[in-house]
Amino acid sequence: MIVTRLSLRFLLAATPMLPFLSGCMVGPDYHRPKAIISERFKEAPPPQGWVKSRPDMASIPKGQWWLIFNDPTLNDLETRVDSSNQSLKEYEAQYRRARAMIDSVRANLYPGLNGQFTFNRNGKGTVLPDGHGSTYTKNLATNTWATGPSASWTVDVWGAIRRQVQQQVTSAQSSAALLANMRLSYELELATDYFNLRYQDSLIDLFTRNVGLYRHNLEILENQLAAGVADPTSVLQARYQLQSTQASLSNAHVARAQYEHAIAVLTGRPPADVTLSAAPLPSTLPPPPEAIPSTLLERRPDIAQAERDMESYNAEIGYRIGSFYPEFTLNASYGYSGNPLNKLIQTAMRTWSLGAGASETIFAGGARSAAVREAEADYDNAVATYRQTVLTALQDTEDQLSNLHYLNDQMVYQEMALKSANEAVRVSMNEYLAGTQIYTTVITAQQTALQYEETRLQIQQQRILSEVRLITDLGGGWDAKNLPDKDSLQLDNPLLPSFMQKDKN
Repeated sequence: MIVTRLSLRFLLAATPMLPFLSGCMVGPDYHRPKAIISERFKEAPPPQGWVKSRPDMASIPKGQWWLIFNDPTLNDLETRVDSSNQSLKEYEAQYRRARAMIDSVRANLYPGLNGQFTFNRNGKGTVLPDGHGSTYTKNLATNTWATGPSASWTVDVWGAIRRQVQQQVTSAQSSAALLANMRLSYELELATDYFNLRYQDSLIDLFTRNVGLYRHNLEILENQLAAGVADPTSVLQARYQLQSTQASLSNAHVARAQYEHAIAVLTGRPPADVTLSAAPLPSTLPPPPEAIPSTLLERRPDIAQAERDMESYNAEIGYRIGSFYPEFTLNASYGYSGNPLNKLIQTAMRTWSLGAGASETIFAGGARSAAVREAEADYDNAVATYRQTVLTALQDTEDQLSNLHYLNDQMVYQEMALKSANEAVRVSMNEYLAGTQIYTTVITAQQTALQYEETRLQIQQQRILSEVRLITDLGGGWDAKNLPDKDSLQLDNPLLPSFMQKDKN
């Protein structure tokens, strides 16, 4: 009953102020600045130069862009990144903290209600006659009890607090975009490590086959030397060819182990718990997705993060401008006080108060103007960061488009060169067996063929990684619509007027 009476009196006192609350908020309203962007990608191939089934980014599985490679092992690993990557959990905790901060700031829009219960014992000395012509001092003690709630409300007339709420809401959206960007980054890192591991698997297979071939050749030459039909130089050359390839094989095993360890950590597991079976590097690539530059503004989480930061700093300007306006405060209290306790809760001992006040900083030595200029500089910096983020995204995408174009051409010529090198090995071996060439010619041809095969694998590795990067540079199927909207980040409160419930701006 006490709280109900207080609430009614408080709201009645606040009612005359409500028309002021519905006014516009101080400070500039946010309008997204234009990005520096082109109409088309310079390095994008002409439509007639691609397979008709080439997908666009809208057809990429939402949040599971790696499915385009049709690799069950990769699918399993990528799923574990989202559920178990510990670095990603750090950013998820930061996002939850940003959401909690919204409620912390919004609390300033509500009346503050406090309850109190106090007890004081007071004493004083009184001089009394003793009846014999003298006086004596008697100490009298009294008890005072008081109880009841009190409330105070700083009315957000100018919208400064709502600007703070807006700032925190957009900051939380920025944190959500950062979380999405880091998730995409870790997914990219895992896919890169995975295909690098498969590249090492292919190298291991290549070196293992050549070690077997070179060991067989060495055995033949050693037998020929024992029979007196081969020279010692040929045997030495065959031996160091074998040993060099064995060293390369060991180095490939070292690299593979490191990639496997990195994959384990990315999926939130100790390296000892992860063992991936060997498999070759894919020989074919899925058709690369197509997109236009403007889609990057909605598809890249880093761009979305930069855009949300702009609105956050824009809201800060309004909050800083609000410090130039007076603050209006309403106060109310209701309770009982008296002595002794058994007579405390009585109408005669009831106390109440209602009050209103206004305050404004008259002079602050230029601090408020400096804070506004600082907020404006922060906003200008955010605009420049946003535009630079867009430009960097365009550069990254153009790089991968050109990489795929020229790597495809390079692969065609490399396969032709490898075919010629293998033919040279066959011819030189026949000539050596016929006695028309020395074994050095065979070794040189074999080394060239091995080098060309290794280069072919490197080109295929670069093609795959470029396509992975292209997909993630285009957002990996993410969309800015995935960000939590402002309404979902704010909770309704029946104590507030409807126009204060949610910031729609």
